[in-house]
Amino acid sequence: MNILYIKTSISGENSHSLKLADFIVDKHKETHKNSTVVVKDLVKSPLPYFSEEHYKLLFSNEDKNPEALEMLKKHDQSIEELENADVVVVTVPMYNFGIPAVLKTWIDFISRAKRTFKYTENGPEGLLVNKKVYLAISSGGLYTTEEMKSLDFTESFLKTVFNFLGMTDITVLRVEGVGIPGVKENAFEKAISNFQI
Repeated sequence: MNILYIKTSISGENSHSLKLADFIVDKHKETHKNSTVVVKDLVKSPLPYFSEEHYKLLFSNEDKNPEALEMLKKHDQSIEELENADVVVVTVPMYNFGIPAVLKTWIDFISRAKRTFKYTENGPEGLLVNKKVYLAISSGGLYTTEEMKSLDFTESFLKTVFNFLGMTDITVLRVEGVGIPGVKENAFEKAISNFQI
């Protein structure tokens, strides 16, 4: 089993989403002894933000200079890592109600027409199929409550993106309320209490 582990938290060892994702990866390694893990740390090695230059690069037939070829290589590598994965584990710390900017950039790198999705007469079709995705979401507040749910733009956005690309088997684990006294003390245990592979 090939596991792609996407790290996006700026909190390092203090990251709740990282701790949760580590738990998920470790459980898979225990169950599948010969698993390989590819770690893509988007904080330590961030991808450049998607720009007009990148867009033209992907769809141009012109000869490309060395700098452009290096950029294209990063695009291709990000897609290949995902294509080769059986399991994808993503850390998703909530920043200002949404996902980290480095994670959005990775999504821009992996979303490529005719490679990871295509348009058909019946609508768009995702090409990255038969993969299991885990979203390890952390937040200071409680965003699964009815009052706060509409302010959470992490889970709904990421599910939309992964579904669009063909990855429909998605499990969401949340360690939430880590900023609330009386809640944070048991937040992690609650997040993993019903976890099953």
